[in-house]
Amino acid sequence: MKPLLLTNALIINEDLRYPADILIDKGRIQKIASLIPSRTEWQVIDVRGKWVIPGMIDDQVHFREPGLTHKGTIASESAAAVMGGITSFMEMPNVTPPTTTLQALREKFQRASHSSLANYSFYFGATNDNLDELKALTASQACG
Repeated sequence: MKPLLLTNALIINEDLRYPADILIDKGRIQKIASLIPSRTEWQVIDVRGKWVIPGMIDDQVHFREPGLTHKGTIASESAAAVMGGITSFMEMPNVTPPTTTLQALREKFQRASHSSLANYSFYFGATNDNLDELKALTASQACG
């Protein structure tokens, strides 16, 4: 893949707003500067009038995998999220079966490791019947 140069971008981040060029190579931003001279081997896209913002985090998604994949999967919904600028998501536990056991949580992480296009984490559901599972859960195993 050729390096990509985005010219005339309007970068917006926190309280900053400034014009710049952005050089991307091998999927990573290599340089941001007011003017980056282009090279013939690069793909150049003039993004004048377009904003460049940091990736967003969606902290409450309902992807429905497992059990309700006719509504959406981690693969399909993470692809849609990424197309909309979401780089990370946190999925709710209301799937079939619900994510209320450590085994179910491990399985969701395993599924996502093969199919998600975004960063991910999963909420763990608390019920009247899973106190032992909750006690065994560590802060790094689930979000929320």
